[in-house]
Amino acid sequence: MTVEPIRNIVIVGGGTAGWMAAAILGKSLGTKDLTITLIESAEIGTVGVGEATIPPIMQFNSILGINEDEFVRETNATFKLGIDFVDWRNVGTRYFHPFGMFGAAITGGVTFMNYWLRWMQAGGDPDCSRFSAEAQAAHGLKFGRAAADRQLPRINYAYQFDAATYAAYLRGYSERQGVVRREGRIVDFEQNAESGYIEAVKLADGTRILGDFFIDCSGFRSLLIDGAFGVAFDDWSHWLPNNRAVAVPCELVEDPTPFTRSTAREAGWQWRIPLQHRTGNGYAFCDSYITEDEAARLLLERLDGTALADPKILRFTAGKRRVGWVKNCLAIGLSSGFLEPLESTSIHLIQVGLMKLLELFPHRTVNPVLIDHYNREMDRLYDHIRDFIIAHYKVTDREDTPFWKYCRNMDIPDSLAAKLTLFEERGEVHWLPGDLFAETSWFAVLYGQGITPRSYHPVADTMADDHLQLTMTRIRNAIDQRVATLPSHAAFIQSCCASQSAPTP
Repeated sequence: MTVEPIRNIVIVGGGTAGWMAAAILGKSLGTKDLTITLIESAEIGTVGVGEATIPPIMQFNSILGINEDEFVRETNATFKLGIDFVDWRNVGTRYFHPFGMFGAAITGGVTFMNYWLRWMQAGGDPDCSRFSAEAQAAHGLKFGRAAADRQLPRINYAYQFDAATYAAYLRGYSERQGVVRREGRIVDFEQNAESGYIEAVKLADGTRILGDFFIDCSGFRSLLIDGAFGVAFDDWSHWLPNNRAVAVPCELVEDPTPFTRSTAREAGWQWRIPLQHRTGNGYAFCDSYITEDEAARLLLERLDGTALADPKILRFTAGKRRVGWVKNCLAIGLSSGFLEPLESTSIHLIQVGLMKLLELFPHRTVNPVLIDHYNREMDRLYDHIRDFIIAHYKVTDREDTPFWKYCRNMDIPDSLAAKLTLFEERGEVHWLPGDLFAETSWFAVLYGQGITPRSYHPVADTMADDHLQLTMTRIRNAIDQRVATLPSHAAFIQSCCASQSAPTP
């Protein structure tokens, strides 16, 4: 059999997903013997809810060779140390989900949180955020790049940025790599009668664009993965009932915080994402419990600055396509599935899909083994993130509205139920290599939402009482000392990466 290389990649759709695909493929594969064409239409808008990210995006930008200060400046970005959750366990409660680990590594073979649980149950401080440098810096509105040292791991962070500006930034980057942008609206596609492979897409003006491999970044329309191959959609709305979001930017009225805020509301939750030049706001909700007009009205009333645009309604269904890769077509971004942005995973799912494509990059005739491997890996990732998000709704004391009463009493996947049972017993969830959210993330959320484990791993009992107390004191003091050296978040941005769009201090 003759092995022919792929010579033409066609990316259907722009936005964050399309331009991330163009950037990483142009950088990694080059365009000397490969043509990469991105087709997008100015007539079709983008969803643009992915303004908050998680730390792995730093790896993506690093592969592209992007200078961080320039990137932050050009995308009006701020830094993000985690998420502040308000009113999720009950109205009046809050907790912080920090990036990075709690405490520090302790010799013994079990995680720090096992030792902390033993210490806490013996009378220690029940506020686990005291053992997170990211949480303490966020509480103090501080930020800095702090590498690992002898006592503590590095400070982990991500970004909060303008999604449209990020796409535009990557467009410029991609075009410098040799990616070709075509303006046009796709109205049809052509498939080989025997193989079923897509051979071309047709634009409204009659132009045919040929390709060997197609990446569907068409958003919820799923033009190719659904239109050409009819891949079924697994609906997860019985676990994740939110199916609407209303979004609106507002004026920046204070220094931007180094974290995203998520506030539980009567029929969903409200996000607050501070950028250098404005604040992004939204209300994710279920229209079975509140109307779109009422959600928009409440969001506008709860803004901390003057609205800069009319509210925009987004409609979606939580879930995913049964498979994301069929023959010579790969769905990336919203065309492959949607999980609400509660833990800022939308852009990460794009990133992982693209990195797995590069890892498994095929010849012109795609080996089905590669396709099956990709689909299994992405299924596992989607299921893992799905369970983590469901836990925020299930593990709550709230029953004060019909929405929260439903969430607290709903059935959940067996995979999540097993994690909750183990965590209730001894604070573990059996994290597996490749899982996005490590045990520290599960601990922050489940403990923050009201589950206090009954016990901990027996190995934690091998440390002497006085040594345990000394260890906890040393780690907490080291965290306090590190945070004390950090500048304010606003001062850090002003010193190295202030945007021209940001207000003058």
